[in-house]
Amino acid sequence: MARKQQYGTLASIAAKLGVSRTTVSNAYNRPEQLSADLRQRILDTAEEMGYLGPDPVARSLRTRKAGAIGVLLTEDLTYAFEDMASVDFLAGVAQAAGDTQLTLVPASPESSVDHVSAQQLVNNSAVDGFVIYSVAKGDPHLEAVRSRGLPAVISDQPADGEDTPFVGADDRVAIRPAAQALIDAGHRRIGILSIRLDRVRNDGHVSAERLDNAQYQLQRARVLGALDVFEAAGITASDIPVMECWINDKEHNEAVAKQLLEAHPELTAVLCTTDSLAFGVLAYLESVGKSVPADLSLTGYDGTNMALARDLTTVIQPNKLKGFKAGQVLLNMINHEHVEPRSILRTTFHPGSTVAQL
Repeated sequence: MARKQQYGTLASIAAKLGVSRTTVSNAYNRPEQLSADLRQRILDTAEEMGYLGPDPVARSLRTRKAGAIGVLLTEDLTYAFEDMASVDFLAGVAQAAGDTQLTLVPASPESSVDHVSAQQLVNNSAVDGFVIYSVAKGDPHLEAVRSRGLPAVISDQPADGEDTPFVGADDRVAIRPAAQALIDAGHRRIGILSIRLDRVRNDGHVSAERLDNAQYQLQRARVLGALDVFEAAGITASDIPVMECWINDKEHNEAVAKQLLEAHPELTAVLCTTDSLAFGVLAYLESVGKSVPADLSLTGYDGTNMALARDLTTVIQPNKLKGFKAGQVLLNMINHEHVEPRSILRTTFHPGSTVAQL
C-alpha cells in the first residue's frame, strides 16, 4: 500500500529550525518582525517539507476576518475587464488594498430586481467590507450590504446615501465644458447618448419621465448637466434627442449610435456620457464611410487612455485615483480609523480634436 505523503506543519517546521510556532507564523503574516535571513530560512524549510502556507479558512475563523475586500458592481464580469474606466478604477482599488485580497462581486443587471438573489450573493461573499461601484438607487444589493452590517463605501452612485461614505465627482457640473464646447463651435442640432438610466431595461429613446425618475443618478446627472448648457443657449430640451444604451459594450454602443443617427440625420453633433459610447459612434460612422469631426462633432466622458490617444474631446475624471480613494476609505473603516464622509474629485476638460466649428 502506498504510503500517504506527510506535509510540514507550523509545529514541525518550528521544531526543525529550533524556533517557536509564532516565529514561523510571522514569516507569512508579519514578515516585518523577522530578519530577512531568518524569514528566508523558514520559507526554504517550509518548501522542502511541503508546507503550503497558513490555512486561510482557519485564519479567518480565528481572526473573524476574511482578509479581503469586495467590489460590488451590477454588471457582467466581462465589463470589469473591457470597460477602460472600470479597469482603471479597479486598478486603483487594488493599489489601495495592497496585501489585502480583492474580490469582484458582479451582479448582472437583470438580477438587480431580485431581493433573494441579491441577499444570497452578498451573504456568500467572504469579504470584510464592500466598495459599491456605480449601483442604482434602490438596488436590492444595497440593502443586502446594509443588512449584513459590514463596512461599505459608495463610489459614483447612488450619491445620496447619508449613512455611507461616498467617493466620486460632481458629474452634473463636470460634463458642462463638453456641452459648452459644442455650443461655442456653433452646434445647435445635438443628440445625447447615455448608458443605462434605470434598472428596467430600455434601449433607445429616453422620455422626459424616464430621465426625471432615473435610478442611475450618475448618468442622469451627466445628461441633465448637458441639458443645462444647451437650454442656456436657447435650445429647448424637447428638441434634443436622448437615447439610452442599456448594456455598455461595443456591440450595443455601436447599435445605439446607429439608431440615433439614422433616426436623426439632421444632427451635427453628439454628446456621449461615456467614452465607450463615443467609440460606438466612431465605429458606426466608419462603417458608413463618414468621420469625426468632418461629418459629425463628438464628445465623451471619462478620459480613458484610449480616448486620449484618439484625441477625443472628453472630460477626464481620475478613475484610478477614485478607486484608490474608495479602497483607502474602506480599509480605514475596517480598521476603525477616521474617514471623510464625502470625497468629491476634480475633473478636467480635454478639448481634443473631435469638435469642428460650424
